[in-house]
Amino acid sequence: MLEGLKAAATGMSAQQRRMDALSNDIANVNTAGYKHERVAFGDLVSSQPGLGAAQNVEAGAGVAVSTDGRATSQGALLRTDQPLDIAIQGDGYLQIRLADGRTGLTRNGSLHVDARGRLTTAGGALLQPPVTLPRGVSAKEVTINPDGTLHAHGKPIGRMALVNVVAPTKLDDAGDGNYTTNAQSGPPRVAGTDTKLVQGALEASNVDIADAMVDLMDSQRSFQMASQAVRTQDQMLQIANGLKA
Repeated sequence: MLEGLKAAATGMSAQQRRMDALSNDIANVNTAGYKHERVAFGDLVSSQPGLGAAQNVEAGAGVAVSTDGRATSQGALLRTDQPLDIAIQGDGYLQIRLADGRTGLTRNGSLHVDARGRLTTAGGALLQPPVTLPRGVSAKEVTINPDGTLHAHGKPIGRMALVNVVAPTKLDDAGDGNYTTNAQSGPPRVAGTDTKLVQGALEASNVDIADAMVDLMDSQRSFQMASQAVRTQDQMLQIANGLKA
C-alpha cells in the first residue's frame, strides 16, 4: 500500500515540475528569442507487488520527470526599425560574456551601447569578442550586414560572432534568455552561411500561448488527480491500521 502512496506522490512532483516549466514559458511569451522548455516523463522501475500477487503482474513505482531541452523552432520576426535590434534567422546564437566570466549564447538581439561604446545585450552582457563603436559614431549610423559585419559611413567597424552547437536542445539555461554549452551540446562553432542577421527586427518567442494555457490546465487537473490518489491511499492506510487495532 505504501507503494501506491509513493507512486501518487511522484505524479504530483512530476506535474508540479511541468507546471513550473509552463508558467515560465507563459511569463516569457514576450521575451525576444525565448525558446519554450520541453518536459519529458518516463516510468520508474516496476516490480511485483508481493507474494500474493498474480503471476507476471507488476506494479509501477510512479513517474520520473526530466527536462528534455528547449524547442529550437524559429520564432516570428517582429519589425522594430531600431538600428541595434537584430533577429537571427537559422540555427545560430550571438556569443556573449556572462557576468561570471563564462561564455554564453543568446538569440535575444535587443542590443545596447554601454558608456564605453561597447555593444551589450539588454541584460548587460558584452558581445564576445567585443564590438565597440568608434567615437562619434551613433547607433543610427550603424548598418549591420546579414553576416554580422557592422559598417558606419561605408567603413567596417566590427563583426558579431555568430555561432551554433551540435545539439542546441541540450544547452544549459543560464537565465535571462542566455545559455551555456556542455558536453552534450558540444562547444560553440562558427555558424554556417544559412544563419543570417536581420537588422531592425527581433525574433519573437516560440511559445504558443494558447497551447501553453491548455497544457497548464491539463497539468493542474493531473496534479489534482494525483493529490486525490494520495488522500485515498492515506484513508486506506487509516482503515488498515484500525483493523489491526
